This record gives sequence, structure tokens and C-alpha cells, in this order.
Amino acid sequence: MILFALGAVMVFSASSTRTILDDGGLADSASYFRMTLIAGAIGFVALAWASRTTLDRIRSITPAFVGVTFFLLLVVLVAGREVNGTTGWLVAGPVTIQPAEFLKPAVILYGAYLFADRPERVQSIREMAPYLGLVGMGALLVVIQPDFGSAIIVVGAGLITLFVAGARMRELGLIVAPVAVLGLLVTLISPERSERILTFLNPGADPSGAGYQVLQAEIAIGSGGIGGVGVGNSIQKALYLPEAHTDMILAVIGEELGLIGITVLIVVFGAFAFAGFRIAREARDSYGRILAGALTGLVVAQAALNMYAVMGMAPLTGVPLPLVSYGNNSLILTLLAVGLLLNVAKGGALSSRPRKAGGPGAKLRVIEGDGERTNELGARIRRTPRPDRGRRHGRARRARPGRG
Repeated sequence: MILFALGAVMVFSASSTRTILDDGGLADSASYFRMTLIAGAIGFVALAWASRTTLDRIRSITPAFVGVTFFLLLVVLVAGREVNGTTGWLVAGPVTIQPAEFLKPAVILYGAYLFADRPERVQSIREMAPYLGLVGMGALLVVIQPDFGSAIIVVGAGLITLFVAGARMRELGLIVAPVAVLGLLVTLISPERSERILTFLNPGADPSGAGYQVLQAEIAIGSGGIGGVGVGNSIQKALYLPEAHTDMILAVIGEELGLIGITVLIVVFGAFAFAGFRIAREARDSYGRILAGALTGLVVAQAALNMYAVMGMAPLTGVPLPLVSYGNNSLILTLLAVGLLLNVAKGGALSSRPRKAGGPGAKLRVIEGDGERTNELGARIRRTPRPDRGRRHGRARRARPGRG
């Protein structure tokens, strides 16, 4: 709630002035703010549903969700709309869908679906092959759009899922090494991506071209100082900083709220990470553990990558700041992920799947009757009759005053 509230305020601040200037004063300055609130309302409905439905139902619809996601990834290559050089959006009237955003949670859901009941699969690359193939195919479809930043997050989500599921460092190393080499080759054969790497190494080499966005972001953060210039008073967002309300919103936060604002933002994301990984650690089954751990890792990894890029500590990738940057698809799906985290925290929303005796969270509740008792798992336990200490020689015990 804190991240969403901060994001809504900063989206309004970052977008309103630039919208009016771009459209000659005729535009609705609150248009992005209003769309963020609408997307947030949809996202909180998704959060409520995900937190209250059973995890068994989530598991049952996972194959269909993955299938629809890949279908949309194929459709967008044929009928997608191009935005900022990337053909990654499907537009139908007021509805805009970005399939790459759906692929991120789909990879995690499918990993939990595969590895929860058969954890031995993550101990062998051969057994992991179906999952690795799905992640690789999805990342390839995203790269073709081309959206290299989202492809990096998809691959990262797959690796996080394998790590949380129990994959050993040896197997992870054998996977990461060829993936890193392939990613480097894909970067080098693309002039645009190669330029981003060179710009990251030396942004001042082309201050009015490739390095312009990075330098303007650094100027914005530096101008904010300790306490910032105040909400709504940023100069960079109005005249200099491109994409101020999306990928570069951290620069506007730094200018308007200063070092204090950025520090608070980092602390809130840190609290989110602590809570999410604690939920994963205390999950009552392996499915909840994998799901909570991987979803938390996905949100935190995107936040870290965005912050590093805006502050000039990593190449620009176009990855949004979760729950803060403008992006309706990202906001809705992140809130859906939060709903799943809450579901796991509550113990799986009273999942109908019986727990194994002795498993995490299993507690014995004895209900005694005539000759038998039952525990919480529904199993009958025979009760051995105990001798009645109040009887002697088989005679009935007499009633005493004051005893029921």
C-alpha cells in the first residue's frame, strides 16, 4: 500500500507537467494518474481473489495461464503495436496488454507446479530440461519483439525459481554460464544494445545522444540533495528527463524528495523482501515455499535493477520500478503476486489438499470419544482403555459434593 500510494503521487507529479507541455496545454494533466488508479483498483481485486482462493485452484489453472501467455506472445509478433521501438503491446480499444509482463509470473507458477511434488527434478539438468525449455522459448519470443530487459527478468525469474526449489550451485552454474555467453552474443550483434553497454561505461562520451537519459537522471538526483525540492517542483521531469513517469521515476523521486525519499523507498522494498522471504521460509508445503520465495525474488530483483540503472550503476534495460512506475500491466500483475504471497502467509487459504502427517504446520488435536480419537488430519487413532483409578474391585465411583 505504501509503494502504490507513493507511486500514484509520483506518477501524477512526473507526468502532469510534461503532458501539458507536449500537447500545448490542451491535454488532461491527470490522465496518467487516473489510469494508474483504475489499474490499481483492478489490481487490488486480483489481489483479493488471489489471497482468498485455494492454492489447489491456482495450481490447476497454471497450465492454462502459461498456454494463454505463450499464445499472446505469438500474437503480439504479428499484430502488436510498436512503442519506443518495441512491438510488445496488444491494443483493443482502451485495453492494452503487454504479454511479456504475464510471462514473468507464468514462469514462476509453472516452476512451482513442476517442482513442488517432485523436488528431485532440480537435482539434474536432464530432469530440468522441460522447464528450461519453456523459460528459454519465452525469453526468445520476448527478445524478438525486441525487449531485452524483460527477457533478462524472465530468465532471472526462472533461475530464482530453481534456486528456491533447491537446485544445487553446481547445476545453476552449468545453466548460468551458457546463458551469460548467449546473452553477451545477443548484445554484441545488436548495435542498439552494444551502444547501451558503451554508454554505461562512459555516459559522458555522447551527452546529447546515447548518454543523455543517464546524465539527466543523475542531474535530477543530484539536484534533490538531502531533502529534495518538494513534490511537484522538479525541473528535470518537465524539460529534460525522458520517460520520467515510467522507467526513470526514481530520478524524479530523488529530485523532489531527495536522499531521504530514496532511502525510505529502499527501506520499504527491504521490508517487502524480509516479509516475503519469511513467508516462504514458514510456508507449510513446498509449493507455497517455491511460490512465495520466487515471487518475492522477482519483485526485489526488478526493483534493484531499475534503481541501479537510474543511478548509473547498471545499463539501462527498460525495467519498471514495481508498484511505483507507471505501467498498468506491471502494476496489476505485481498486486496479483502480492495476493499470492498473502495466500501463502495464511497457510494456503484453507487448501483442500490434505497435509502430510508430521509436515510443517501439522498439529495434533485430540478429540476423545468412546474407544477412539481423531486428530486434525482426520485419521482415527485407537485409544487403549486406561484403568479407572477411582474404582476398586470393579465397584462404581460414588459422587462427591462439589464434583460435576
